[in-house]
Amino acid sequence: MTRTFATVALLATLATPLTAQTTRPAKDAGDTSSNGRPVKELIADLTAAAPATRNGAAYQLGFMGPAARAAVPALIIALSDESALVRYPAAYALGEIGPDAESAVPALQKLTEDPQDDVAFIARKALKKLGHPVPATE
Repeated sequence: MTRTFATVALLATLATPLTAQTTRPAKDAGDTSSNGRPVKELIADLTAAAPATRNGAAYQLGFMGPAARAAVPALIIALSDESALVRYPAAYALGEIGPDAESAVPALQKLTEDPQDDVAFIARKALKKLGHPVPATE
């Protein structure tokens, strides 16, 4: 029960500033930001040495949704990251970006066979959001 409350409290805290950031219209990819960080910086973070940095960048791009469309090529590359902690949020982000991430469909289809079940699951979920549902595997 304490864990659940802590998780809910953490999510509520994290979500509050993101709401204000993602509702602001952007002029271009350089003007779009998440928590004050432009998309261009987040794209650069997808190639950082630390998996935690790559993970955070992918999640922030996902929270931005369609406004992060400029990150699609970098997120496609991140789908083949050695760390599942990066592949998962990259797939999540592509699903949240939506139709502008159509070019990611082949890489997401390949990711449905990832050895990490949660990564394969989020790849299927992203494909469904992009209009390319894949049957769940048993």
